[in-house]
Amino acid sequence: MASSSKPEKIYDVFLSFRGADVRKTFLGHLYKALDQNGIYTFRDSEELRKGDHISTTLMKAIEESCIAVIIFSEDYASSWWCLEEVARIMECKEQKKLTVLPVFYDVDPREVRGGRESYRRALAKHESTFGKDSEEVKRWKKALFDVGNLSGWHLNDG
Repeated sequence: MASSSKPEKIYDVFLSFRGADVRKTFLGHLYKALDQNGIYTFRDSEELRKGDHISTTLMKAIEESCIAVIIFSEDYASSWWCLEEVARIMECKEQKKLTVLPVFYDVDPREVRGGRESYRRALAKHESTFGKDSEEVKRWKKALFDVGNLSGWHLNDG
């Protein structure tokens, strides 16, 4: 029997988040609950090994996951790395049928998809760094718009 060219899924869940916002609060509880239920989850502080090339490891982990949970917090868009993750996640949603589950943690989906408030400010800052018409910023804006239109969970006040 011929082997499939389809890459094997290694992780059940990939968690995308802005560490400073949620690492010691919501994310810790979510990761613990997933782990206790036998759900193999990629979280950068647990899965990155010393000496690993971070970008390669993270992009591969996204591709090798069945589900991506994106925790959108107030400062998520201030990290160009988080924006790279969300862009790759949305590409994998289209190309590899990755299931994407957004969590809007003290932010409104309209802010994520429309570039309002902290997201607008963060994207304006990235535009000044990368250029208003840069391909990176265009990819990030499209990914945020697309994921902001997905049904997800809205969490406020913890």
